[in-house]
Amino acid sequence: MEAGHSTSPPCGSTAAEDAAEEATGHPWRLLALLIAITSIGPLSLNILAPAMPGLIGTFGVDAGTVQLTLSLFLLGMAISQLILGPLSDRFGRRPVMLAGLALTVVATFAALAASSIGELIAARTLQAFGATTGIVIGRAVIRDLYDRERAASMIGWVTMAMVVAPMIAPLIGGALDTALGWHAIFAFVGMFTAAVLVWTALQLPETRTTPSSEGLARVRADGASLLRSPAFLGYVAVAATNSAMFFTFIGGAPHVVVTIMHRTSVEFGIWFLIISFAFMFGNFAAGRWSARYGVDVMVRAGVAVTVFGAMVGMVWVLLQPQAGPELIMVPQIITGFASGFMLPNAIAGAVSVRPQAAGTAAGITGFMQMGLGAVTAQLIGHLLAGATTALPLAAIVLVLCGCGLIAFFALVPRFRSSVPQ
Repeated sequence: MEAGHSTSPPCGSTAAEDAAEEATGHPWRLLALLIAITSIGPLSLNILAPAMPGLIGTFGVDAGTVQLTLSLFLLGMAISQLILGPLSDRFGRRPVMLAGLALTVVATFAALAASSIGELIAARTLQAFGATTGIVIGRAVIRDLYDRERAASMIGWVTMAMVVAPMIAPLIGGALDTALGWHAIFAFVGMFTAAVLVWTALQLPETRTTPSSEGLARVRADGASLLRSPAFLGYVAVAATNSAMFFTFIGGAPHVVVTIMHRTSVEFGIWFLIISFAFMFGNFAAGRWSARYGVDVMVRAGVAVTVFGAMVGMVWVLLQPQAGPELIMVPQIITGFASGFMLPNAIAGAVSVRPQAAGTAAGITGFMQMGLGAVTAQLIGHLLAGATTALPLAAIVLVLCGCGLIAFFALVPRFRSSVPQ
């Protein structure tokens, strides 16, 4: 979509937006609520990390077993998005959101009461199913209320704020574990989620004006229609490859910096903080520019800049393979900034291909983001085993960025005129 293209809201969105503003009093209050709801997923995922080494001794198990509290949480987050999105199309956003948050509260306090590692793993997996509710349905709520350019802007603001959650969650978890023990972590998450549940019950209106009454047949038809749409597949490919690039970097960069380059974890942490701020600045740009320039302009610029950053990294590692952390970090700052303004627009494009199935579209998109990210994060571990330079990491980052660029230019522009606005 070019700048200046019509951004009229989709059919039925005016009434939903009026209802939301009447309930919340101001769009920014709704945005604050969505940020709080969405934060539950990454907060729950990352806050337990500092306590995991202690759980080995607490339950008398090996590290691999404790790791299941993280890996199965990720798996639960991926699978639940395929379920929650279609459910919100079928029954409405509000009831599914409330049910998901309630499930999170119950599962979190079940984890608090766990007396064995098996019970803790089961509770964490159940917790993941509920904690993902805000991520997937929050995107659908935004698309219900706004045209896709404004939706991209709103998603950008939510994403910018959400970068903070995984940054501060380990700090909170570490402080609680040190002072009060691992049980305090789940008590904190449970009380926070319960407060957000009450806030949601009081403030979130139903934004899907015409929930489907056709049952699972309609859900299957919507999913099949989306998967046959080249435009949808193009936007999803951009979002998935970009997220996979980030997960790959997170999985491989610590090994490169600490093991191969013999630098401290503190130095890695400082560089990663800079990258996080670059991503947030990109989210800020999405919030400011998306409504002005349009989804496709932002995605087109984003895929080009991510490939440029990845190429800089590839050339640098070939010319100076023994350089320090700047070898991979500086190119990632470039790609991180571009990802920050591109990703919200790619998601907005995906959920706008078929607005009446925004929940299903958000679920498929989220599943692909996490699923491909899990695969490539595992892959980079094998590729770096025995490596003496950052070449494997630079190569897979470039491949993923290149695949996103190819998918967008091959699939989206040709079919852009058919995308409902």
